[in-house]
Amino acid sequence: MGTSLRLVVLAVLGSCLSAARATGAPPQAPSAAANSRVAVLTADQVVRILDETVDWYRTLGTQQQTVTQPSDLLILYANRQTAGKVIALAFDIARANAELLSNEASQAKTAGDAASSSQALNSQQQKLAAQRQSIQTEMDSDRRLRAASEKSGRTELAARLSELQGELDMLNARGNLLDTMSEFVNDSDATRASVSALKAHIDAIAASIPSSTTAPEAAPSNSSTSPSAASPSGTVATLPSNSSDAPDRDGIWDLAANVLQLSKKVATIEAVDRHTAALENTFRSLRAPPLEQLKALSARSDALAIQADNASGATLESMRDQLDTLAWLFKQTSDILIPLSKEGVLLQQYRHNLSNWRDAIKRQYQDALAVLGVRVGILVGLLVIVFAGGELWRRVALHYARDPHRRYQLLLLQRLTVWTVAIVIIGLSVISQLSSFATFAGLLTAGAAVAMQSVLVSIVGYFFLIGKYGIRVGDRVQIGNVTGEVIDLGLVRMHLMELTSQGPLGPTGRIVDFANSIVFQGSGGLFKQIPGVNFAWHETTLSLPAGADYAAVQDKLLAAVSGVVQEYQEEIVRQTKTIEKTTSSSSVSASVPQVQLRLLGAGVEAVVRYPVPFQRAAEIDERVSKELLRVISSRATGGIS
Repeated sequence: MGTSLRLVVLAVLGSCLSAARATGAPPQAPSAAANSRVAVLTADQVVRILDETVDWYRTLGTQQQTVTQPSDLLILYANRQTAGKVIALAFDIARANAELLSNEASQAKTAGDAASSSQALNSQQQKLAAQRQSIQTEMDSDRRLRAASEKSGRTELAARLSELQGELDMLNARGNLLDTMSEFVNDSDATRASVSALKAHIDAIAASIPSSTTAPEAAPSNSSTSPSAASPSGTVATLPSNSSDAPDRDGIWDLAANVLQLSKKVATIEAVDRHTAALENTFRSLRAPPLEQLKALSARSDALAIQADNASGATLESMRDQLDTLAWLFKQTSDILIPLSKEGVLLQQYRHNLSNWRDAIKRQYQDALAVLGVRVGILVGLLVIVFAGGELWRRVALHYARDPHRRYQLLLLQRLTVWTVAIVIIGLSVISQLSSFATFAGLLTAGAAVAMQSVLVSIVGYFFLIGKYGIRVGDRVQIGNVTGEVIDLGLVRMHLMELTSQGPLGPTGRIVDFANSIVFQGSGGLFKQIPGVNFAWHETTLSLPAGADYAAVQDKLLAAVSGVVQEYQEEIVRQTKTIEKTTSSSSVSASVPQVQLRLLGAGVEAVVRYPVPFQRAAEIDERVSKELLRVISSRATGGIS
């Protein structure tokens, strides 16, 4: 090779990596052991890098799920463009390294032992080819001789051509066998099979990512559709509704959900950033081997250039072949180093986008957290005011309400009011859409009213029962035919301890419960004593014989009954005044015994009415009966028995 051609080749190689000569010392040719491996990465490393890159690329789907605002979608679109370039470069690196592995396998096969099975088969094929060529030449010569010879000599030439044709067929059969064996040997070569499997694996991974086959540098055909870029799975990224943008969705529940969503978004972005940093470190560590490979190739080319100055003839031709091989290796290694350098730059830009996105989300998170804190503070303040007012109400009721029954009513009303207002405040603070809440509350109330009609009526009846003339625990009441003492008055029902209706009043040992809705029932009725009153009017009727002195009998009956009731008259008068004071009525009759005469067709009867305390009712009834019998059987009645 001439000096000018050698200088051109060396200039092409040296311009790619001039730093190899910066040491000033004359470069030395590397040893054969150092040049035994030309590939930068192994097949396993190539597959592992592709798997890591594809796994990182799929984080775009996770990012898409966190998009809630237009600014998020723009960052996602920029990241998708960068990710497309990164994964395309990763496949370029893998394919370039696969070519180096393929070349290394070819060199290893040609440099193997000539006595190997593959070399032996090749040698046999060459010998057979030479024999076939020789026989074919001889047959062509015999055919020409037969055409020019006499008829007597053609028979011998035809027999000879037939024999040569048989030899040619045999050689062709042997050649077919050798071709089959050679193909089998080549297919069973472990190194070539591994390289072929690597290329197939790379193609399969690339086919699983449709977007990686498109040109990442290509701009979108329509700028108006750029915010809706295709996702890794081929779907279209749409902007979800953001609850924080709607003016009517400002309840504490939605504010808390927004804060939680922003927190998860920050965590997702940080996880993607860590994944990106790990991939960046992987590519950074992979840049060292190809750089060293390029330095070694440059040093090798410089050493060949120095040797070429003192060489000539066949030596220059051999050096030319070596320089061609070095140039090809330099180009293939550069095809690996340059994408690796680009990967670093793209991943740094990707992380920069993630950093800006994370900072923006953190600001939104802090603002949302501040708004939530203010709303919670307002809610807590309102609840404190409500419960403080309820406590003041309770203390005022305990201090100024002397009547226990009235105090109980005020305290019950205080509890209901405080908790109702507290629930309303909490509901209005938590919910976001008042119209939806009102509709839902209306439907819920209507359904509850239908399903719990009896319960609701009983609850309403409870407030009627605890009114001014209502009942309290300890009152003696009569509901229908049941007389009893109230032992419990609940919000839905009350319990009575049944009392005997015959003889002295006392418990029967049974508990009777009635729903509070009894106050709205037209039949039966509810009877109770006025608070502070503990007596009742009893009545008895006597038939007077004909011809008796009715006026005298009336006076004696009244005197007899008054004598029995006189012992309790003072307490009965006091309770009568209590009735007048409580009811503000002037129609209350005097609490004294009364005897009235009624004219009947068969004679005259006397109706005797007298007040009796509940505790002594049976005893007084017995004494009154005895006195009435004594008066009727006396002489004043004319001796009538």
